[in-house]
Amino acid sequence: MTKPDLHSLPQIKERLSFIYLERCVVNRNDNAITVTDSRGTVYVPAATMGVFMLGPGSKITHRAMELIGNMGASVVWVGESGVRYYAHGRPLTHSSQLLIRQAELVTNVRSRVAVARKMYQMRFPKEDVSSLSMQQLRGREGARIRAVYRRCSKMTGVKWDGRIYDPEDYEGSDPVNKSLSAANACLYGVAHSVIVALGCSPGLGFIHTGHERSFVYDIADLYKAEITIPIAFQVASEEVDDIGGVTRRRVRDAISDGQIIERIVNDIRKLLLSETEVLDQPEVDIVHLWDDKRGEVSSGVSYYDQIDIENDEELLFDGYGRIIEEGS
Repeated sequence: MTKPDLHSLPQIKERLSFIYLERCVVNRNDNAITVTDSRGTVYVPAATMGVFMLGPGSKITHRAMELIGNMGASVVWVGESGVRYYAHGRPLTHSSQLLIRQAELVTNVRSRVAVARKMYQMRFPKEDVSSLSMQQLRGREGARIRAVYRRCSKMTGVKWDGRIYDPEDYEGSDPVNKSLSAANACLYGVAHSVIVALGCSPGLGFIHTGHERSFVYDIADLYKAEITIPIAFQVASEEVDDIGGVTRRRVRDAISDGQIIERIVNDIRKLLLSETEVLDQPEVDIVHLWDDKRGEVSSGVSYYDQIDIENDEELLFDGYGRIIEEGS
């Protein structure tokens, strides 16, 4: 199979959310991914998936990874019940536009605060947060999430004693915290896949900082009150045996029903791009050379004739292409 043209693949906002796999063999049959376990084999269309979450006991072949990579889907290796993150796959873009803009915004204090305020404004759509400091915004957000926990606890009858999570002892948590861990891991995986697919950096966060997934946590926090927290309390109230499995399926359905992937794409672009910029620019597979005065110049061009040589002397080069003095 020839490698598909990037333009022919579904955009990330058009894809399904995620599929969690464990204790199985992931292989490839023509243009489809096959998943085989003791119950048989199922076919998964790689081009329609956003992220493959590979849990314990899963094995994947080189041919399967080749297809997933060519189709632009992300692969996230996770721990038991999907609550620990180990590694991820590749982007679904050739452009670095959003990455460059993200780096510009996050390295300037004023623009970083402006983007952080935009994130908080999404959570408080009826309020003006443009004059609030980061400390005030954190306080408002803490009060908002605490109110969400209390409301979900009251509606479901599930006791809430606070967020208690030990990544080394998932089974040691109470049901609602176990469900929250599984739900948030799914949301993190989806947010991560979208961020990587758009070519952004998962590590350049605006509210979170210092972690390789800071921007993932920034984006995922925009949707927790809507998705993962209510689902976790509902699953905990039902006293199911497989909390992780039930939670993942509920989150998957909620992400699909709420078009969360498309919303994440749009939200990231709104956060990083100005209103006057075109959000849906066509994908361009072009590499330029950076210039400190002109911004960028064409690559694949010899610029030898642009060298300013004093007295028009001839240059000599060593075997590595470095300029050397004549006679040395």
